[in-house]
Amino acid sequence: MIKIVDASDTAAVKTLLWPERDRDGETEQRAAQIVADVRTNGEPALLRYAREFDRLEGPIEISRKEMQAAAKTVPARVRNAIRIAAKNIRAVAKRQVPRGWKARIGAGLTVEQRIVPLDRVGCYVPGGRYPLPSTVLMTAIPATVAGVKDVIAVCPKPDAVVMAAALEAGVSRFFRIGGAQAIAALAYGTDSVPRVDKIVGPGNRYVAAAKAQIAGDCGIDFYAGPTEIVIVATKGPAAWIAADLIAQAEHDPDARAVLITTSRALANQVGVAVDAAMPPTGPAAESIRSHGGIIVARSKSEAIALANEAAAEHLVVDDDIMAAKVRCAGSLFVGPWSAQVAGDYAIGSNHVLPTAGAARVRGGLSAADAARVHDDRSQLTGSGRGQNERFERQPPHANSVFYRFQKLRETSVGHCLEAARLARLRR
Repeated sequence: MIKIVDASDTAAVKTLLWPERDRDGETEQRAAQIVADVRTNGEPALLRYAREFDRLEGPIEISRKEMQAAAKTVPARVRNAIRIAAKNIRAVAKRQVPRGWKARIGAGLTVEQRIVPLDRVGCYVPGGRYPLPSTVLMTAIPATVAGVKDVIAVCPKPDAVVMAAALEAGVSRFFRIGGAQAIAALAYGTDSVPRVDKIVGPGNRYVAAAKAQIAGDCGIDFYAGPTEIVIVATKGPAAWIAADLIAQAEHDPDARAVLITTSRALANQVGVAVDAAMPPTGPAAESIRSHGGIIVARSKSEAIALANEAAAEHLVVDDDIMAAKVRCAGSLFVGPWSAQVAGDYAIGSNHVLPTAGAARVRGGLSAADAARVHDDRSQLTGSGRGQNERFERQPPHANSVFYRFQKLRETSVGHCLEAARLARLRR
């Protein structure tokens, strides 16, 4: 049965909401070795790892013709669902693209913000327990909406439905690779895989470790650890809440699924419902046993405070009043009808989200992640050189402005003298 603890039990609450995940030194070391090998030796190293870990047979790149043939084998109702999901994701992504603007700050001074899309984005699509066409849509569509012309996708085991999603999402090229070797190939380029400006998308611990390794050389979205859900509920069908907890737990044995409630009765009901609905196979049972739990809070305020401190990847709350008090969550779902799994697939919000407390500083992947924001300043007049030199003691900085100011003065004096000369001639 899922464990139930009181909010006053600070040690138990800490274990549920802020688990200390030990760094896996062996994984990090192995990922670093693979990244270094692919960076140094390129294509031969990539192919060696792809054959060993991804069981690659045949060409590394999936041709457009192969993708189209595979997509035709996908049932029509599934292809239609992919199209609907893609439409919703595009609609949301279009609202996320930063806007350019130009402002006159003062006499002779303007600042303009230009939005320039990245040249090339790499999308990592896991290929583990289940096919994930939704991840193709969630990673590639924001990039294409932002204006990225070259979207590269990688997946170690892309099946037909994943290829259908890649076509719908506007993927430019698709490679049959995964793991740390795929991350290294995207970050540094090989003979077949082009180097990208940014890598986005979730993955296993080797992928996460590799993304941390290359982050100084290539942009990444964020570090993504095991998935997590926190539900704050004071009421609601216990079976629905249990279903939401199990749905997240079935992703991974390390997934975290927690309910915070002010009702002891609801806590007990959900506990019974979790037991009744637990699938006989898969990782959900281990996840709930190791990382799941129910916290009984003393008030709604305490419940929301705990949720904010947890800064969970997915947060579900009762209503808009409660939602208004949320400050930290990767993605927020409001009300009993807002099933979190709907956000994983089709409603338009992105399911590539920060985990392990990273929602304290940012939200999920968006079209803004695929764009550069440039401030272009144009200063046409100056006020002399004294301020920098006086307060920051950086004479070269002052001179950079002073030389332009001198030229402006010389030009102005020249114009005045010429005007006076012409006036004398006219007399």
